[in-house]
Amino acid sequence: MKHLWKTYFPLLILLYSLGAVRSQVNPGVCRSPLGMAGGQIPDEDISASSQWSDSTAAKYGRLDCEEGDGAWCPEIAVEPDSVKEFLQIDLRSLHFITLVGTQGRHAGGIGNEFAQMYKIKYSRDGSRWISWRNRQGKQVIEGNRNAYDTVLKDLEPPIIARFVRFMPVIDHSMNVCMRVELYGCEWLDGLVSYNAPLGQQMVLHGQHIHLNDSVYDGAVGYSMTEGLGQLTDGMCGLDDFTLSHVYNVWPGYDYVGWTNDSFPNGYVEIMFEFDRTRNFTTMKVHCNNMFSRRVKTFQKVTCYFRSELDWEPVPVSFSPVMDDGNPSARFVTVSLHNHMASAIKCQYYFADIWMMFSEITFQSDTAMYNTTLFPPKTGTPTSPQPGDNPTHKVDDSNTRILIGCLVAIIFILVAIIVIILWRQVWQKMLEKASRRMLDDELTARLSIQSETFTYNNNTTNPSSVPSDQESNSTYERIFPLGPDYQEPSRLIRKLPEFSQTSEEPGDTPSKSPQASSQEGVPHYAEADIVNLQGVTGGNTYAVPALTMDLLSGKDVAVEEFPRKLLTFKEKLGEGQFGEVHLCEAEGMQDFMDEDFSFDLSENQTVLVAVKMLRADANKNARNDFLKEIKIMSRLKDPNIIRLLAVCICTDPLCMITEYMENGDLNQFLSRHEPEGQIALLSNAPTVSYSNLIYMATQIASGMKYLSSLNFVHRDLATRNCLVGKNYTIKIADFGMSRNLYSGDYYRIQGRAVLPIRWMSWESILLGKFTTASDVWAFGVTLWETLTFCKEQPYSQLSDEQVIENTGEFFRDQRRQIYLPQPPMCPDSIYKLMLRCWHRNTKERPSFLEIHRTLLECQP
Repeated sequence: MKHLWKTYFPLLILLYSLGAVRSQVNPGVCRSPLGMAGGQIPDEDISASSQWSDSTAAKYGRLDCEEGDGAWCPEIAVEPDSVKEFLQIDLRSLHFITLVGTQGRHAGGIGNEFAQMYKIKYSRDGSRWISWRNRQGKQVIEGNRNAYDTVLKDLEPPIIARFVRFMPVIDHSMNVCMRVELYGCEWLDGLVSYNAPLGQQMVLHGQHIHLNDSVYDGAVGYSMTEGLGQLTDGMCGLDDFTLSHVYNVWPGYDYVGWTNDSFPNGYVEIMFEFDRTRNFTTMKVHCNNMFSRRVKTFQKVTCYFRSELDWEPVPVSFSPVMDDGNPSARFVTVSLHNHMASAIKCQYYFADIWMMFSEITFQSDTAMYNTTLFPPKTGTPTSPQPGDNPTHKVDDSNTRILIGCLVAIIFILVAIIVIILWRQVWQKMLEKASRRMLDDELTARLSIQSETFTYNNNTTNPSSVPSDQESNSTYERIFPLGPDYQEPSRLIRKLPEFSQTSEEPGDTPSKSPQASSQEGVPHYAEADIVNLQGVTGGNTYAVPALTMDLLSGKDVAVEEFPRKLLTFKEKLGEGQFGEVHLCEAEGMQDFMDEDFSFDLSENQTVLVAVKMLRADANKNARNDFLKEIKIMSRLKDPNIIRLLAVCICTDPLCMITEYMENGDLNQFLSRHEPEGQIALLSNAPTVSYSNLIYMATQIASGMKYLSSLNFVHRDLATRNCLVGKNYTIKIADFGMSRNLYSGDYYRIQGRAVLPIRWMSWESILLGKFTTASDVWAFGVTLWETLTFCKEQPYSQLSDEQVIENTGEFFRDQRRQIYLPQPPMCPDSIYKLMLRCWHRNTKERPSFLEIHRTLLECQP
């Protein structure tokens, strides 16, 4: 059953995501094709201004399709600056569109017409059309350079629309043809417009902070009316409102903000219009709370509801708890108590001089209605006409039918899961030999049984795991793995990594791993791993069994250290079986090897980390502790934390390792700023780019040494790198034991904890830990370093969405999300990161190659 749980853990996440009702969308994940290529959009919903012939009609303008004459082509050649010709798509409901794709007419080599540029117009009601502009105000999008390649373009900002038009643009008269696709997801909020006062300008230390809604697509006068903009673009602002997720824009770009000097009533009023009457449960407002700049979340909000034509007299009021201790931006959740409404008017009261919002989302039940603004297609398409006054009433019979269908679907899903689980058990009985080979290949797979998992199951305090409402993730919606999701057991057999080792019954025996290694294929330390439970819950290096056998025959080459010479200073962390203390040690120079140098005077104390086994630890923990000492005593590299001495003659057992005076790299960098104007203004200490690369080079050097011994670290991150004098770096392993980093680990059912934001896709999905997965983690560590550890990797994704993203890496359909290029990161270094995150483990660079590349990149 344990194996089945590991196999179907991603499937359970999928089922959870299907059952959870979420209304927010994440632009980085909401990127599914909407049905042009797949045929979900019917022909009658695709129209055009004109067509060259019946065989180049609008219905042939589907991406990757070669039907008809291979594309949509307008009747005449398009003239420069002409906006008359267009290809139009009706999505039948509002959608959040983040990406568009275009092709020309190829038709098996017969055609050679394509649009080199194009514009996009969109509409939510079919009558008011809006020209899309990027965040810098440009309308023209670069198109194709030949007739067959697909060109994908992100829409920044994304659009919320039902109707979309592609309008070819050229610089000289020519024939053009287009095939297109839209990517995104359904817009479940139902919000069609918001009306708000114009954002204002702040002057901070002589710098102008523009807090206007720069992508608003409605009318802008003294206020903003009949449009949507930055409050619905899926981008939440950073903690520091003077910075932005988007580069090359002005300070304050992510937020819409107002000062109380301009509002004598003490509040800002925003009205929200929806596509139909809805049953509202909550509203979430993402607010800045940088109180040191006199910015706070709202003190109180009062919301009025309009269900038909009149506003309800009794509003809903909510007062959040003011937070003067944490300056982080956050979502404030407001309960709307299931009010039925087609419009909501909210008054947000100031708590300080400034109030800033970056995102407002609504959650509402998807009730059935007998009349909707966008009815399903039946015969001739209809659209609302001026003067129409659609009424909305809850259809109880439809609601009962919906509930019955949902119950039936749940029973069917449960039955399918039972059948799949039974089939798995039956197949494993029939394919025992094949499964044994697969299990040998995946000895290091994930396990939620803490006694067989390297990571400690009591590392972090369960109470420290954030709740749903306290989550700092930008979005909480979990996206399913998609229709092409397959059972992991089948996927494993298709992977190139397993093609040489896994066998089906009746197959000719394949080459052994040893044979593959002899032929030059890298053989990572992935088989017969000895898992040592670090006493602090940290990651004691995963060691090949052969290496462990060699070590076990040797005596520990470390001397006993007098306990009385240790002075306790600080508790660094703890785990299930032990603790880590920061201590001062006297006379340590007498216990160091000849090849180990410390710049110390004779009587000077030195900082050390002391791993101590608890008195109540069981026999297995004691044996693992002694094995850990044996392994650590053999690690001698300038960039690996060294074991200095032990205290094992009496209980409690202790091992004494190096500790660097500047602490771990994560905290060190977060206290510093890159050299530049911001550092001068804030008077913060700086670290130069050359020193960042120097530190990264040392990390690569230490990992090169570990990989040469076939040791797999499994938890490489800045929190596990210590900083000494002159930017010296040494790799450690007890970052997991510190409560400070509990948020970096994902807890499975309260048991095992995993650093999923640093883990490769094969480690998360298959439990496969190798030197190649350490290379992946190094790429993330390098990204942390060049961002000065200012944010967690994939900070815009929830833990569940990070796991879902690994599924995209596995399928490799260009929908996976990569960490963005840091501002001060050159292209050559970012390309190295991307190579570390390559889907195929054999395509990732070795640590020897990484170290050589970084040496060449040092200024």
